[in-house]
Amino acid sequence: MWKHPWGYAEGLTICGGLLLTGIMLQFAVGKVELGRLSYPFGLIAGALFLILLIVLHVASRRAGLLRWLSGQVAAITAVSALLLLVIIMGLTRQLPAYEDVLSEASARHNLSMENPAGRMGFMQMTSAWPFALLFLYMLLILGLVTLRRLSRFRLKDLGFALNHLGLFTALFAAAFGSGDLRRLRMTAPLNSPEWRAVDERNEIVELPLAVELKSFGIDEYPPKLMLMDNSSGAILPPGRPAGVEVEASPAVLELAGWQVEVVKYFPAAAALINSDTTLFAEMEMEGSAAAVYARVRDANGAALREGWVSCGSFMFPPIPLPLSDKVSLIMPDREPRRFSSEVTVYTKGGDRRRALIEVNRPMAIDGWQIYQLSYDQARGRWSRYSVFELVRDPWLPIVYAGIGMMLAGAVFLFLSKPRKE
Repeated sequence: MWKHPWGYAEGLTICGGLLLTGIMLQFAVGKVELGRLSYPFGLIAGALFLILLIVLHVASRRAGLLRWLSGQVAAITAVSALLLLVIIMGLTRQLPAYEDVLSEASARHNLSMENPAGRMGFMQMTSAWPFALLFLYMLLILGLVTLRRLSRFRLKDLGFALNHLGLFTALFAAAFGSGDLRRLRMTAPLNSPEWRAVDERNEIVELPLAVELKSFGIDEYPPKLMLMDNSSGAILPPGRPAGVEVEASPAVLELAGWQVEVVKYFPAAAALINSDTTLFAEMEMEGSAAAVYARVRDANGAALREGWVSCGSFMFPPIPLPLSDKVSLIMPDREPRRFSSEVTVYTKGGDRRRALIEVNRPMAIDGWQIYQLSYDQARGRWSRYSVFELVRDPWLPIVYAGIGMMLAGAVFLFLSKPRKE
C-alpha cells in the first residue's frame, strides 16, 4: 500500500479515515449546524471551496497525489463510501435535523443517545459529520475531474463535460445553499390576513408577505360502510378490513358475507337524537354529515337489524348500527379526495394576488412557494383555517441549472452516438 500509483485499497482507506474522523467530530462537537451556512456565510464558504478547487487543479500538474484525486479509482471509492452511508440512512429511522436526539420526542421512539446509531449521527444523516466529510470529498473529486476534462476540452467531450459540470453544480448548490433554505408553517384563519409563521423549532417568524384565507373547500370520496368488532373496536375482517362505498339509494351491497340494503342515502343530513331514537333529515348546513338508512341481512338472507348509520361531524356524534353483541355496522369519516384554499396574498412591495392553492399545486410569489398542507380536520369541510407550508430556497435555480446541463449532456451523448450502418 501507499505506493504509486494508488489503487482501491488506498482509496477505501482514505474514505475510512474520513468516516472515522467524522464520527470523532460527531462525538466531540455534535452534529453539523446547517443554519450557520445562511447568507452570506454559505456564499463565502462556497467561494472558498471553488478557489481551493482551482488551486488544487493547477497544482495537480506537478503533484501525483492530486492527479490521483481526479482519477477513476478515487471517484469510485468515494461514491461507494457515500453510497454506504445512504444505505445506512435508508435502514435507520431518521429524526429531523433540528431535533435533539436527547429530546422527549426521541425518547418516545426509543431514539436516545444510548443508541449507537444516534451517537454516530446516523439518525440525522444529512447533518452528521461523517456524511458531510464524505460528501465534500466526493464533491472535491467531482470538481477536479470536471476541471481536468475542461482544461483539455474538445467538442466530442461536450456531453461528458455537461454531465459532470451539471452534477457538480447541482450538488454544490445543495450543499452550500442548505443554510438558506427556509421551510415554515402558517395557520391562516378565515378572512384575516396572517403574516406570521413558525419554523421547525416552533419559533415565530414574521414574513415579508401576508396570506388571507377567503374560502376553504373539500371534495370527499363517497362514504364507506364497514364492520366493527364491538369489544376491540377493530375493523373486520382482522388484517384485511373490508368496506363498500355508498353512492346512491336504493342499492344492495355485499360486505364480508353480509347483505346491506341501502334504503336511504343522504350525502348531507342533520341528526335528530332523543333518548330512544335517532332520525336523520336531509339538510345542507354547517356540520351536516352523510347518513344511510340500512337494512342488513346475514348470509342466509335473514333480516337482522335496520336503522341509521352515520359518520357524524363536529356537531353530531357518529351513529353505528349494532348487528349483534359482537359486530356493528359503522361509517368511518369520509376521506378527502382533494382540498383547496382560495387566498389573497399581499407583499411588502404592494403586490396583491389571488390564487387557488391545492395539494401539489402551490402558489409562487416573491421567491416563496406556498403549499396547502392541512386544515381543521375536526371541522372538516367547514374548517375555518388552512395550514400552509411556505418554502424559500434562493439556490434552487442553480440546482435546476445543473439538472438542465445534465439533461443537455445526455441528449448530446445520445445524438453523437455512432450509428451502425
